Amino acid sequence: MTVTGQGTGRRAAVLGSPIAHSLSPVLHRAAYAAMGLHDWRYDAIECAEDGLADLIGGLGPEWAGLSLTMPLKRAVLPLLDVVSDLALAVGGANTVVFRDGARYGENTDVYGIVRALAEAGVPAPASAVVLGGGATAASAVAALREMGLAEVTLVVRDPSRAGETLRVAERLGATVTLRSFGDFDPEADLVVSTLPSGAADALAERVAARLSEKAALFDVVYAPWPTPLATAAGRRGRTVIGGLPMLLHQAVRQVELMTGRTDVPVEAMRAAGEAEIARRAAS
Repeated sequence: MTVTGQGTGRRAAVLGSPIAHSLSPVLHRAAYAAMGLHDWRYDAIECAEDGLADLIGGLGPEWAGLSLTMPLKRAVLPLLDVVSDLALAVGGANTVVFRDGARYGENTDVYGIVRALAEAGVPAPASAVVLGGGATAASAVAALREMGLAEVTLVVRDPSRAGETLRVAERLGATVTLRSFGDFDPEADLVVSTLPSGAADALAERVAARLSEKAALFDVVYAPWPTPLATAAGRRGRTVIGGLPMLLHQAVRQVELMTGRTDVPVEAMRAAGEAEIARRAAS
């Protein structure tokens, strides 16, 4: 597959399957507009794992970078020339940058989580519970490790499927206590739900009831928002962070990496993301 364009502009895109729902084009295009990069283009391209190698191999010199969703974050690693230490440790790259004829892989999900928590005024926790055991959970463990937390409780539906996240924790020097949904006590300074929309609904009241007065909830879902889990925690006056800030800040870092600029317009991107979520909810 060859994906080339005409003109002198640069190109970037988000790849995944399905990809039509992605908010990435809205965020990146808002950044380009505010930065005066009017000849830059950002698209959403449907791409399954078995088509990734051909697609990347067919990109022309106008391409600056790619954003990747699962399951492409892990599948892309063998196709890269250079992979950051963090992406290797987490076991996935959500960002590819093309520079000097080489393919560079980076993980900006961890940055997005750390920045989202900092922006909400959430301090480094003394204890944390992560709901879910997939790639986002691995990034959450890495983010908590970066914030100085060496022990995390991981709560999953099926403990036998948490192997990759446990290996990530080991590479990062973190200790994980594994629990199933039916056998855990969610009391902690911070609860991070990496579960997809609807998956945490049955746990909402149980988790919220155990959040201490100073505890915070970070739910990575951004639509529909608020989730039942966020509503239950907010009703008790707890700090609640949704998924948009994480998505926003990981995209900010991607724009920095792909354009080589640091004057990325965070608030313009945030406004565009919020407007698009509201538009989708209304329709």
